[in-house]
Amino acid sequence: MREAGYVPRWLIVPAVAGLLFLLVPLTALVARVEWATLWSDVTSEAALSALALSLGTGAVATVGCAVIGIPLALLIARSPARTAAALRALVTVPLVLPPMVGGVALLYLFGRNGWFGFLGLPFTTPAVVLAQVFVALPFLVLAVEGALRSTGVEFERAAASLGASRATILRRITLPLAAPGIVAGVVLCFARAIGEFGATALFAGNRPGVTQTMPLAIYTAFNGAGISQGTAVALSLLLLLTAVAVLLLVRGWRPGVGR
Repeated sequence: MREAGYVPRWLIVPAVAGLLFLLVPLTALVARVEWATLWSDVTSEAALSALALSLGTGAVATVGCAVIGIPLALLIARSPARTAAALRALVTVPLVLPPMVGGVALLYLFGRNGWFGFLGLPFTTPAVVLAQVFVALPFLVLAVEGALRSTGVEFERAAASLGASRATILRRITLPLAAPGIVAGVVLCFARAIGEFGATALFAGNRPGVTQTMPLAIYTAFNGAGISQGTAVALSLLLLLTAVAVLLLVRGWRPGVGR
């Protein structure tokens, strides 16, 4: 059982103020939900289109992040300290960049005059996936890398001394030991992908049924176009519930967390 610390009582006031600052806006959002029309709002054609596009592209982006992110996390976790620190810093860059900057970067890379402009990706559904991968990949890499570092290399060394190949060690020891971190990273990655807005707006645009994800549909509604504000609030509630579910799932997969 965790022992209580010795926190000055006067710190409770700013701490509660900070908590309220985070919770009150969300409470205001929930209060604006029109419960009588919630189901019809969520199941409207525009809402279902945005929801399906978000879930579909988010799932594809998450798979893509896992394919390239888990090897990258393994490389960082098993590199020398200085190399790992440099790689970790590079992976963290998209986390601190404004998403709009990521969208501009992708546009200059894949745009008509970009290095890969011949692919014709901007303002298409694959562009949504690329934008989601760009912003969500660091979440998966950092989560998995932390899990891999915490497991250490003792079991891997023991298996190698017994004649196990590198592939066998990876499949039978490394990945199973890091499974909680991998699951947490995948879930966080998916949540970040379906909530992406800035990079998607610049690189993929806001075409209903093609590139208009839930965040873009919500933004469009509150600017007086597209879906109704009631539907936008309903979609906002869905994103909020998704975030809460993600936090609960990640917490459940963290080893050693008190229930």
